[in-house]
Amino acid sequence: MAEETQKEIDLREETDGPSYIQRDRRYVGNKETVAYLLNDFSNSFNIGGFNNRFIWDVVKIDFGISAVVGLFTGLWDVINDPIIAFMVDKTRTRWGKFRPYLVAFQIPMTLLATLYWFIPFIFPNTSATHLPKLIFYFAFGVIQETAGTFRDVARSGYMTTITPHPNDRARLITMAELLTGYMGEDFPNILMGVFLDLINNNIVKWKLRNVFLIMGVSTGLISSIFTLYFFLVSRERVMQKVERPSILEGLKAVFNNYPILLITLSDFFGGFSVGSGIQDYFIDVLGSASLLTIVNIPSSMNGSISYAFVKPLRARFSTKALWVTEDLYTRFWWIFVFLIGLYNQNYKKRLLMSIVIGTQAWFDKWMFGLRKVVRAELYNEAMDYCEWKNGYRMEATTGVARGLILKLQSIFMGSVRSLILKKIGYTQGLKIGTQTEITKFWMFALSTGIPVITGSLAVLPKFLYPLTGSKREKMYEELSERRTLYAREINESHGKSED
Repeated sequence: MAEETQKEIDLREETDGPSYIQRDRRYVGNKETVAYLLNDFSNSFNIGGFNNRFIWDVVKIDFGISAVVGLFTGLWDVINDPIIAFMVDKTRTRWGKFRPYLVAFQIPMTLLATLYWFIPFIFPNTSATHLPKLIFYFAFGVIQETAGTFRDVARSGYMTTITPHPNDRARLITMAELLTGYMGEDFPNILMGVFLDLINNNIVKWKLRNVFLIMGVSTGLISSIFTLYFFLVSRERVMQKVERPSILEGLKAVFNNYPILLITLSDFFGGFSVGSGIQDYFIDVLGSASLLTIVNIPSSMNGSISYAFVKPLRARFSTKALWVTEDLYTRFWWIFVFLIGLYNQNYKKRLLMSIVIGTQAWFDKWMFGLRKVVRAELYNEAMDYCEWKNGYRMEATTGVARGLILKLQSIFMGSVRSLILKKIGYTQGLKIGTQTEITKFWMFALSTGIPVITGSLAVLPKFLYPLTGSKREKMYEELSERRTLYAREINESHGKSED
């Protein structure tokens, strides 16, 4: 018998005691924790909130053409996703299952992301039907999607394997969201909103395309450096079986994973939310890109404080109860905004609606921490359930199968949203706040009440989530024992390969 490794000892120790999941075992050290926080920061450190403005007002791609390009790239995505996912799930190296792909594709993705913001410089022609620009836009989308699939499939799987213990995962998720969430999610978009208002009001004479280039490239480079650092210093700790599952086994792992089916179904129903973002309401109706930042200031501290409630709430209530509650709570407050705005055409009144949306944000932020942690942990639990149920993990294949359903829906809804914008009379390239009155009303509705109503079926699958109480405890106790055996198999396998 091979000598027991430290990994085996650590995992074996988890089986001692009355309850595995009640222990506070930590696998990820300080250096790797910092890297994890930086990586989480990088995920949202971008100006993605203004991507539509870039396409509409700078690159000037017509709604209809953009929808067609999205359809073709989406179909290609559907074709290549399963192939790439199965390649990843079949991978077994001494560096891990996912890490080789992450390191290999991070640099190409950085270069592609940088090139994206150069499109208006490469093609200065502002015609919405300029053929060379449209061909480049299409080809760029296909290449970016292919490289991005390799990176994203491996990335989503990797995040479920850096620690085997659910409490250690929750700790990392909570710290990452608490310490980096606000700066990562808000700061670049806040700054971009200020720049838009300065340009729109002729306070500065900057060209919009230059601002997008500087902000897009700089945030992209910072994000890539942090992400690459995380991939280099972190490692996979959830043991993968030496045997590689077949295609049929991979499909089985998808269709008998009840938790992931429910999560996917909820996301699928939620994806039918027909609407635009609240940022577009402030830009196109209230006439200010930076006002939303001011409105959210009173609630900014609530989000940070909300993380203090995550651990006691997770200890007291089931994941299912928390998942349902945060969904209903959020929908209630958006309906509140919609009804106030609807009454007496209040949606046109900048001061009143700023107070109303600020109130909504203040109350909603109390759920911010819980929402972030619970939603991230649900997917991790579903991957653990796959291992428990089938004896092997299929992170990539499961993630892609789930993603394909949502992408097909996204392709459809992307076309629907483009058609809706045309239907309500939205005109591209107009000065901020100068759309027609009927268009302004529909932009308000599409930013508040309509998404809540059209996506309300998303809450129903949440009531059926099965991993609660003793069943969840039994799953993790048995997984701990199995992973000890996996560690021994891997140790012996590497020993043979070195011989």
